Amino acid sequence: MSTLATNAPHVARTASFALRTTQRLSRALLLDRSFRFWVDELAPVASRAELRARVLSVVDVTHDVKTFVLAPRVWPGHLPGQWVPVEVEVGGIRLRRCYSISSPPNDPHVELTVKRIPGGRVSNWMHTHLHAGDFVRLGAPSGDFVLPETKPTKLLLLSGGSGATPLIAILRDLAHRRALEDVTYLHAARSRRDVLFASELARLSSLHPGLRVVLHLDDASPRLDATQLWVLVPDLAHRETFLCGPTGMMDAVAPAFLGFEGRLHHERFVAAKPAAAASGAGARIHLGRSKRTITTTGRGTLLDELEQAGERLEYGCRMGICNTCRCAKRSGVVENVLTGAISNEPDDDIRLCVSVARSDLTLAL
Repeated sequence: MSTLATNAPHVARTASFALRTTQRLSRALLLDRSFRFWVDELAPVASRAELRARVLSVVDVTHDVKTFVLAPRVWPGHLPGQWVPVEVEVGGIRLRRCYSISSPPNDPHVELTVKRIPGGRVSNWMHTHLHAGDFVRLGAPSGDFVLPETKPTKLLLLSGGSGATPLIAILRDLAHRRALEDVTYLHAARSRRDVLFASELARLSSLHPGLRVVLHLDDASPRLDATQLWVLVPDLAHRETFLCGPTGMMDAVAPAFLGFEGRLHHERFVAAKPAAAASGAGARIHLGRSKRTITTTGRGTLLDELEQAGERLEYGCRMGICNTCRCAKRSGVVENVLTGAISNEPDDDIRLCVSVARSDLTLAL
């Protein structure tokens, strides 16, 4: 009895210390923005809905382009030419962007080649803050900018700037499969220092006689347009063409395909044009779940308008590609500003980033 009485204060102090320590640790973890991430890392079953990848290395491709080599814990596989949503935390806010996968399916790792865009929040953050050993969240690979199951007999891969990223994945896959027969790879860049994958292109063309690599440099040649394209690729009409690049370049070469438009496949990574979105009038948007009603200005897409009204919505590409902002329209009329398609049926799925209201709406948000 005397021993227990003597140790009682010590036991109480020990218990109190343990409790304070536990409370401090809990507060630290709860305040740590990476808490959820580490919980998910330590409990893989709890994070099945999200795909995480460790950054293995970061490689300088040009002065403003880097390749991030990733090791996803689980990878569902992808097709050459597809893209993947990438989610990072910038200034305490989760942001998501879609990037083309530049590695072929046979590569044991996943590579994303990202150009630093002036003012771009995610690309600048990745270039500055994402290093080997860090983690990013990935979505599911997607996209239909892929070759048909049977490779076209005559193929043109036509890219401008960072539009080379999906096409290099296609090229690498064809090289791996020894299927580079009668393939022309034409890449347009501002100058030689802006050419993506220059040394690899030279190596592949030396190894594969069926591959013809053509570089068009803006500082040494007339601007690439339909006329120039015919000069560089005289048998253009007979080639299945996969095109990805800046809007101006894609618009400039598009007339070259008049009469055989079906041979042209393209990927546009551009946002919906504000001018097209601005042609509507204001409308009342009723949000079914939150019971909130918002009056729009008619000067932006539904995603723009809802964000300006304070709604925090998930989005990815803001180009109508990734479907992250897809939601059900319960009633009303919207227009797709990319295609001009009108949705006036109830319960249609719409993409907020490329839709404008053409009447009062009810959305399942």
